[in-house]
Order: sequence, then structure tokens, then C-alpha cells
Amino acid sequence: MSGVMGEDGLVPRARSRLPVVRAGMIAFCITVETFIHSMCLFAEEWLFHSRQRYHGRINEIFQVCFRGHVFFGMCSVFLMLMLGGVSFSGEQWSTIALMCAVYQLLRSLGFLGPAPVEISEICEMKKMNVAHGLAWSFYIGYLKFVLPDLQNKVTQYSSTRGKLSSPRLHILLPLNAKVPTKPEEEDTNVIFHENLPELERDTAGVRKRSYKNNVYKITQDKETFSCVLEYATPLLTLYQMSHESSAGFGERERKQQVLLFYRTLSQILEDSLECRNCYQLVLLNDEHTGDPHYLSREIIQHLKQQDGEIHMDPIQELPNEVHPVPEEGPIRNFNGAHHATYPEDPISNDPTLMFSQPQSLRSEPVETTDYFNQHNTRR
Repeated sequence: MSGVMGEDGLVPRARSRLPVVRAGMIAFCITVETFIHSMCLFAEEWLFHSRQRYHGRINEIFQVCFRGHVFFGMCSVFLMLMLGGVSFSGEQWSTIALMCAVYQLLRSLGFLGPAPVEISEICEMKKMNVAHGLAWSFYIGYLKFVLPDLQNKVTQYSSTRGKLSSPRLHILLPLNAKVPTKPEEEDTNVIFHENLPELERDTAGVRKRSYKNNVYKITQDKETFSCVLEYATPLLTLYQMSHESSAGFGERERKQQVLLFYRTLSQILEDSLECRNCYQLVLLNDEHTGDPHYLSREIIQHLKQQDGEIHMDPIQELPNEVHPVPEEGPIRNFNGAHHATYPEDPISNDPTLMFSQPQSLRSEPVETTDYFNQHNTRR
């Protein structure tokens, strides 16, 4: 008897299937809980919102309430239980039911909802933020027709009033979304000069609505610059929303929306061919430690940066007619491609660029027997 007891104490027992059973229970609970929650959503939408939101279409309600991975998970769990030979006892089924009930209770109370960062990510992916709407409204309702016409206005102004330091519209975007009535209120070195010629446009039932752009003089160290600038007016909406309790919009959310507005507007304008090279977005940091001339320094910095930019002129098309090339030259004309002959003048020290007409990649130069016969005859 003591020998048997010793063997039981020394010989290891075979491991049970407890980890597999627990894993199956957890996977089963998560899947069932998600399925029950989707069923509750379906019941809510079908009973109270089917006509107003979905025009009575059950398939649309089904698509918005159930996701594909729910059914895939249910099938996977059942297959695992059936093929794996795992079975639950009555006590385990009771535990599963209790877990599902607790999960539904916690979810209904809001404890298992998405985190704020997840909500923010979803809103950014779905373009549901306030900043997205404001950026598109600013572009569609103003910049889309003001910026393409700005070049003509600047040209008219320069011909009579003098050349501007930059022909672009400088759009100021303060991070704190605080938009003053006049730039002079922020910096005394920024002074209003005069208006550009007005743009009149019939918009939204208003005949000959007037759009103005202002020219400002910016001074620094006895140096004066002039440019067209204005604040992004949609930021004023963000600032006022942050002071309305019903908007649910705090200071932290306001700064995030300003940055998102800047990023969205940059992407919109970069993709717009008609607005390209007609604007300059100036993001203003509100943590400039009370510098009274911060605004003028930022604007002048952008103006000087534009002076160092290199603008590529459009490539002019070469004439269609091809000049004949002498046959006895060192380079011949193959397949209509125009090649230059060697110049007789000495090589210049100035670098030059030589262009040839584009030709198809399939039409490579072909050596013909006629050319070789003529070449051998001359020799």
C-alpha cells in the first residue's frame, strides 16, 4: 500500500484538457456576447427607426447592425467545439450564461464602450469631425473661386500700385483659434494698406456678392514687405463653439480640431490644380511667450522663404517640323528623331541643356542594308 502511495506521489499525471476548455469558453462567450449585442441593435433599429432611417429595408438594417466577423466567429467556435470534442458541463454552461449577462450589463452602462482615442480615430477615418466640414466649406464656398482669380487681381494691382512681396494669399491659422477682428490688434507692425480689386459673384441667391482681399504692409528692422493676408474665418467658429456648453467642445478638443483643419485644408488645396501656388498656409503657435511682434516675424519668415523657392517654367514644345540632316554627317536621322550635329565652334564654358523630341520606346533605331551599301561605296 505504501508502494502505491509512493508511485502516486512521484509519477506525474497526464495533463487535462482544461486550457482548451477555458479557451473555448472564453472565445464562445465573446462571440455570443457580440452576437447578442448586435441582435439588440437590430431590434432597436427595426422597431423604432426602420421607416425613418432605412425606408423599411431590412437588409440595410442587417448590414449596419451585424458585422461579418460575428458570424465567422460563431461558426469557428462551433466547429472548434464539435471537431475538437470539447463539451461543457451544466455548471460551465451556467458560467457562460452569467458571463454573457454581466457583459451585456456593463456594456449597457457604458463601461465597455470605445475609448476616446478610438472614437477620434473612427471620426478621422470616416471624415466626421467638425474640422473636416469646416475645411471643405472654406474651400468650396470661398477659396475655390477666390484663389484662381487672385493672380489677375495682383497683376492689376501691381501695374498701378507697385509689386507685392508675394502674389499668394497668406492664410493665418492660430492654434488657439482666436481670430482677431484686425491683424493690427495682434501686432502693430502689420498695417492695413488697401484692398485688391473686388470679385463679384452670384452666390446662393445673392446677386453680385462682393469678395475682398486686403493688402497689408509688414515692417521689421526698417524693412517693409507687402502681401495679401487674412485669417481663416472657420477658426472663429471653433473658438466660439469651445465657449458654448451645449457644443461639448473643450479647449483641448479645439486645438486638435485646429490641427485637423490645417491638415485637411492642406490636402484639399494640394490636390486642387486651380489653387496651386496661389496660397500660403501660416500656422501660428499660441505659445510665443507674449512676443508683441510674433505675427510680423512669422509672416516675414514665410515671405523670405518664398524668395528662395525655385519656380520651374513650363517646358515649351518643340516645333513639329523636322529639319533635314545631311546624310554625310556623323549623326543620322533615324525614324524621324531630330539629333543635333557637332558644332564647329569651340566648346563653351557655359553649361547648356539639349533636348530631343520624344520618341516611342518601341521604335528603336534600325540599321538598314541601304545605309551600309552607301557607306561601303564611299569607302
